[in-house]
Amino acid sequence: MDIEQHKKPGDCSDMSEIRAEIDRLDRAVIALLGQRFKYVQAASKFKTSAAAVRAPERFTAMLQQRREWAVEEQLSPDTIEKLYSDLVNHFIAEELQQWQQAQRSN
Repeated sequence: MDIEQHKKPGDCSDMSEIRAEIDRLDRAVIALLGQRFKYVQAASKFKTSAAAVRAPERFTAMLQQRREWAVEEQLSPDTIEKLYSDLVNHFIAEELQQWQQAQRSN
């Protein structure tokens, strides 16, 4: 995963260079999301209930923190909140399924 900046946006001389940089960054973002998901999967073994998997208070606090980070990066907090809400809801569903399977095995 290569997230180091190869060329600054202003140093790109044509659209192919810009697209190459965007593709490189998107690949790194997806790799990081894959790593994030592995932590979500690992977290399920520490959860004691389905409510703990869902963790609505943590979910709300996490979204607020991501909104603040979005503002720091001059991104739309609403867009980042939606992106993370969708992503984390998917991860929660996956974690819940894994947790339920582990409960049936016990």
